[in-house]
Amino acid sequence: MNELEAMRRALALARQGWGRVHPNPMVGAVVLSGDELVGEGFHAEYGREHAERVALTAAGGRARGGTLVVTLEPCAHFGKQPPCVDAIIYAGVRRVVVAAGDPHPVAAGGAARLRDAGIEVELGLLRQEAEQQNAGFFHAVRSPARPWVALKLATSLDHRIADGSGGSKWISGSVARSFTHALRAGFDAIGVGGRTAIRDNPLLNPRGHITPRIPPTRVIFAGNASLPGSLAVFALEGQTVVITSKAAAADARQRLRHAAILPADTLPEALAALRGSGVGSLLVEGGGRLAGGLLREGLIDRYYWIQSPVWLGDTGVPATVGWNVAALPDAERWCVVERRPLGEDTLMVLDREPCSPVS
Repeated sequence: MNELEAMRRALALARQGWGRVHPNPMVGAVVLSGDELVGEGFHAEYGREHAERVALTAAGGRARGGTLVVTLEPCAHFGKQPPCVDAIIYAGVRRVVVAAGDPHPVAAGGAARLRDAGIEVELGLLRQEAEQQNAGFFHAVRSPARPWVALKLATSLDHRIADGSGGSKWISGSVARSFTHALRAGFDAIGVGGRTAIRDNPLLNPRGHITPRIPPTRVIFAGNASLPGSLAVFALEGQTVVITSKAAAADARQRLRHAAILPADTLPEALAALRGSGVGSLLVEGGGRLAGGLLREGLIDRYYWIQSPVWLGDTGVPATVGWNVAALPDAERWCVVERRPLGEDTLMVLDREPCSPVS
């Protein structure tokens, strides 16, 4: 196994921490002795051992003189765990290959510490993939004014989210729905627009094989809509947040006593209020007006598009409404992060930030 293959393996390992390590990033690590994999690990649970220590423990004495391949710069500070750089130095590793530097000002500095100890350090192998994997973590450090926002839509081939009567169950198949529940487990909050909440009465919670360490907050962007108190989300344990216009906030507080009310007249105000309440990442699942408004304001960072092999025609409900592009040269071109089948459906994951050249 060469270093590139080891980094790909480390990225795959890191993914296993999804939904369990937040607010820490997902991290995977592989130890090589020559071209042999002798140890591997990932950060499995918030507060527990980091990936580097797990991999080094698995490698034992075979780590001495070897190479540690890790998806994020090893930490150099005492947190819930001691510094990973100390374990690396103690293990006698000769070389450390890192995908992405740690953007956090407290945790950063591990590469410099390792170099000072005489260990060879290479930064940047599959950096883009590593940053995409932990996009919410990097956003929280670099752009803390609002949550990292992902839009997830299941649409027909002609980009409709419901038929002419508003029916949307089910456009996508069972495999895609299972993926959605796993996806929800890694977000701080799951949101929909007020019309979608009234029409579909969704639960807005993960019900899959991943149990999130902290259940996501349920968010309804109600605007001026009057939400019935009988909606299913108000009967669930945990927090439901209703974002209303400032004019409608007093009435909402009177009627929806089991919900937290956040007054905001614009989407930027709403996202800032959510961030102030502790929401670092938000998964939006419709409807079309909310999705279009977020796109219009440039507030969507990632798009999870599940495309199903069905046509709904002109009477179908558009996936996004309320925004326009003047001409093709003005259109944003997003970066394709992933494409794969989900049963008969197709998943495409795209990031708003442009792809950087791969070195």
